[in-house]
Amino acid sequence: MIHRARHLQQILQGLQRFPVLALLGPRQVGKTTLARQLAAEWSGPSHHFDLEDPDDQARLTDPSFVLRPLTGLVVLDEIQTRPDLFPLLRVLADRADTPARFLILGSAAPELLRNTAETLAGRVVFHELDGIGLDELDPGQMDERWLRGGFPRALLAGDLDSSRAWREAFIRTYLERDLPQLGINLPTITLRRFWTMLAHYHGQTWNSSELARSLGVSDKTVARYLDILEGTFMASRLRPWHANLGKREVKAPKVYLADSGILHSLLGIGSSQDLLAHPKCGASWEGFALHEIMRCTGARRDETYFWGLHSGAELDLLIQRHGDPGRRLGFEIKLTRSPKITAAMRSASEALQLEHLYVVCHGDGEPWPLAEGISAVPLAALDRVPIG
Repeated sequence: MIHRARHLQQILQGLQRFPVLALLGPRQVGKTTLARQLAAEWSGPSHHFDLEDPDDQARLTDPSFVLRPLTGLVVLDEIQTRPDLFPLLRVLADRADTPARFLILGSAAPELLRNTAETLAGRVVFHELDGIGLDELDPGQMDERWLRGGFPRALLAGDLDSSRAWREAFIRTYLERDLPQLGINLPTITLRRFWTMLAHYHGQTWNSSELARSLGVSDKTVARYLDILEGTFMASRLRPWHANLGKREVKAPKVYLADSGILHSLLGIGSSQDLLAHPKCGASWEGFALHEIMRCTGARRDETYFWGLHSGAELDLLIQRHGDPGRRLGFEIKLTRSPKITAAMRSASEALQLEHLYVVCHGDGEPWPLAEGISAVPLAALDRVPIG
């Protein structure tokens, strides 16, 4: 079991400031394990309710009677199955002496858990738990993490066949059980086809019309499918940056599958050799590296962009901090150990007025300068440069 110290610290800080913390992330990413680690370190009493466990469901037949007298840490796991608890949590969170702090675990983003945002506004802070990151592993595990993905059971499986079997089972369970539990009733085969098609668009700009024609549905329908995958942490969009340069800039977002291991399963990639020979290898590395950069910098989704011109010039990732709008950091991602400066890099750095441009490459050695304002950084060495 991996001790996820960074997440534990952030959750503890959040619970010190707010009476309710929503720990959100996909199924099987380790939310329950992290909650139990937190309970073991909690200074007072702790109580855990699994809202999918029949015994805990029976205990919470009268939730006010059970939850009101509790003190310390109260964990409510799979909160999306009991939206009726949100009004009660608001009442309990508003008590003057705040005798309890509530950690609620969910497998859907706040946009899908609308009752959370509306009922607990001002009382809840959100923390997203994603897959195991490179900062939680040894440097030599980077390629294994890229191939298998960040879900603990897929990454830590005894062999590659077991990892692949777990990921395939996860995909089936997600489609056949998890989505219906959220009230999303769609044909399993249709959504599986869309998810697989989206894997082939990984790292490309979103084109709803093209996907809609391939599936034989409307643009609005495929947009809804993407919203569902994004709202359940299976996909993400990277917005375009508009620099107002008087040039034809790309206006559509880029789409990525959130986990590299799930991406590889949907693409039928089984081994490292298969991955390196696959046409989507570079795009897979780009998505994997993007996620690690965002994790390392702590950049929020609304602080991250890509930039591109229809003429071909582009930048894979631009971070524009809200608290420091004059600071822009650029990241170009290359699947190589020896990156070179290109004219496009210099053009992007000048056009976007970047404070610094980092060329993120493969490997785990020390970063090195490429030119004034441009550095090469091996992905495993992101924590060695001042990009936070």
